[in-house]
This record gives sequence, C-alpha cells and structure tokens, in this order.
Amino acid sequence: MEVQFILSDYVEQAMTHAVYDKLEDGTFSGRIPLCKGVIVFGPTHHECEEELRSMLEDWILVGLKLGHPFPMISGIDLNKELSYEPVGAL
Repeated sequence: MEVQFILSDYVEQAMTHAVYDKLEDGTFSGRIPLCKGVIVFGPTHHECEEELRSMLEDWILVGLKLGHPFPMISGIDLNKELSYEPVGAL
C-alpha cells in the first residue's frame, strides 16, 4: 500500500503555480494566484520562495481550522471529508 501525504502533495503542487516578481528596489514578491491572499515579500528570490512556502502552509492550517474552502490543485481536493484507516491497518 502506497502512503500518501495529501498536505505535502498539496503544498508541492501549489508551489508549482507560484509567481515571482522582481520589484524596483531589487526585492521580490511571490504569490500563488490559486490561493487567495497568499502573497509574500523577500530580499532574495530564494528567501521569497521559502517565505511563500511557509505562508502557504500557515494558510492551509488556518483554513482547515476555520473550515474555509480550498481550491483544487492538480486533482488534490482538501475539501473532501477525511476517511480514517483503522489503527491495526498501519
């Protein structure tokens, strides 16, 4: 049985949709258009990318806690009702 980590997969797929812009002052902005409100700024492209991943993870956790709907990304739907495997199955 293949183990799937749906949140990790969702983050990885969402990051493939990231858009970065170099600003006039030489810093960078990053956003994920599919994930409303996920936008960050960083002094370098690399730091902006790291900050964007962190912001996305926080956005997902807050959304799950508050019951917000999520966009489907690459066939991954976080809005589905979760199913649980019996403990003995692990």
